[in-house]
Amino acid sequence: ADCTKCGLCQNRKKTVFGVGDEKAKWLFVGEGPGRNEDMQGEPFVGPAGKLLDSMLAAMGLRRGGNAYIANIVKCRPTGADGRDRPPMPEEVAACMPYLDRQIALIQPAIIVALGKTAALSLLKLDPDTPVSKLRGSIHHYASLPLVVTYHPAYLLRSPADKRKTWADLCLAMNTYAGHSP
Repeated sequence: ADCTKCGLCQNRKKTVFGVGDEKAKWLFVGEGPGRNEDMQGEPFVGPAGKLLDSMLAAMGLRRGGNAYIANIVKCRPTGADGRDRPPMPEEVAACMPYLDRQIALIQPAIIVALGKTAALSLLKLDPDTPVSKLRGSIHHYASLPLVVTYHPAYLLRSPADKRKTWADLCLAMNTYAGHSP
């Protein structure tokens, strides 16, 4: 909450560190907090959060029950117009040590990257890489399996891609079943 490593701290109401089971085997990582999250201090609390909760339920998981939800950046990125925007590379770089430490403490068995920013940041890929090219295969973050899927906010705008997301989540569940202790 005292971090001033990037300019995102100047307009934040609350830091949005993460929520869930601190010994979870499943880690879901999104982009960054939006307006609702900034006000409440919890990730995925608006309509996208409701959809994420439904996705978790379909997997037999729930917020706080073997699942932890975090973001790449912990403060809300806003543009000059006051609207949400993706975090800039320097903002991601400033926040990644916090996420790295979260991952080390939680020790998940699998990571699901929700959307482009999360996927590209965790995999350290070129910003022009489309999410569609990353879906459908297992990647790795350190030694952890990582599955890329669409962000719930994107799915609200493009519901036809929910079927693809379910396929990604099935891939993650199958991977987890094979790597589960």
